[in-house]
Amino acid sequence: MYERKILPSLNCGLDLIGEVLYGKWKIRLLWFIHEGHKRPNELQRKIPDASRRVLNIQLKELEEHELISKIIYPVVPPKVEYSLTDFGETLIPVISALGNWGDENQVRLRNVIMHTSEGLSAK
Repeated sequence: MYERKILPSLNCGLDLIGEVLYGKWKIRLLWFIHEGHKRPNELQRKIPDASRRVLNIQLKELEEHELISKIIYPVVPPKVEYSLTDFGETLIPVISALGNWGDENQVRLRNVIMHTSEGLSAK
């Protein structure tokens, strides 16, 4: 298992939320679980660019941070479902606000991202 070499800085709220939500797919996973996509295969279909391994790692981290819960049903084959905890539900208005900001600024953000990407590819 991965062991951190440097302990995280947990001095303020931004450090804490960064520690909990750091990961390319975590915000989208929380949102899709909130929308009712609870099975691992459903989440994989919603985020096809992510590997199954990475999604499993990030789901496990969200579970460890008490934002989601995992239910394993005793059937063959095993059935797994994820749901938001009450604590995880408190993040939904924040994620919604971030999504709205992204929607309102999408043209500018795309231009900035494309400009940055072009600069990186020219090097």
